[in-house]
Amino acid sequence: MTRAPPDSHSPQQNHLLDALPAAERRQVYPHLQLVEMPLGKVVHEPGTVHRYAYFPTDCIVSLLYILEDGASTEISIVGNDGMVGLALFMGGGTTPRRAVVQSGGYAYRLPGQKLREAFHGNAAIRLLLLRYTQALITQMAQTVVCNRHHTVDQQLCRWLLLSLDRLPANELTMTHELIANMLGVRREGVTGAVGKLQELGVINHSRGHITVLDRPALERLSCECYAVVKRETDRLLAYPRGEPVPANSST
Repeated sequence: MTRAPPDSHSPQQNHLLDALPAAERRQVYPHLQLVEMPLGKVVHEPGTVHRYAYFPTDCIVSLLYILEDGASTEISIVGNDGMVGLALFMGGGTTPRRAVVQSGGYAYRLPGQKLREAFHGNAAIRLLLLRYTQALITQMAQTVVCNRHHTVDQQLCRWLLLSLDRLPANELTMTHELIANMLGVRREGVTGAVGKLQELGVINHSRGHITVLDRPALERLSCECYAVVKRETDRLLAYPRGEPVPANSST
């Protein structure tokens, strides 16, 4: 996938930043810095103090748990829907997760101190970030359920759909081995699942590039986990861009 040049980016390409009302934008935007997020970049390691929050525009960051034997499993992904660095305002300062870029691109970086000041000093920003946190917790919980109860084929469909929802295009640059590491399954299982989707005409896979050709079919082949996450995310973050976040919204 061809990356957009830096001069084509704006904070509004990230949904959280785009949702900020005008006054809050003036508070936050001057402190944002556009940074490249190459594939494989480690945003933070388990137990390290977070110094920045990252708001992706066209990249995806995977949040992983790493076991003592080196095995890893993805618990959630963050793209243009949100941010990496919740520990900065949740009070913990660190997390036991690794955050690594799984699809390269760009993100806006905000110093942790500026995020904390905005969170504690502005009710609209605080509510926006808390609602996003709830949506991310839903994704984490549903990922655990999916990994435990559903097939590799279903997990792959869910993962592709969640990734596409957080990217501006319908193409992913991803090897079978990397997908297997994200899902915590054998590479052979991912290869078989990708092959089935390609035979059905749902995706096209070539040289590490996956292009979704038939999204409705992909949704039909996925388990209910994708729909649960999308429905809850849409409910929690359903408000006009740049308009005040409703304090008692329950849509």
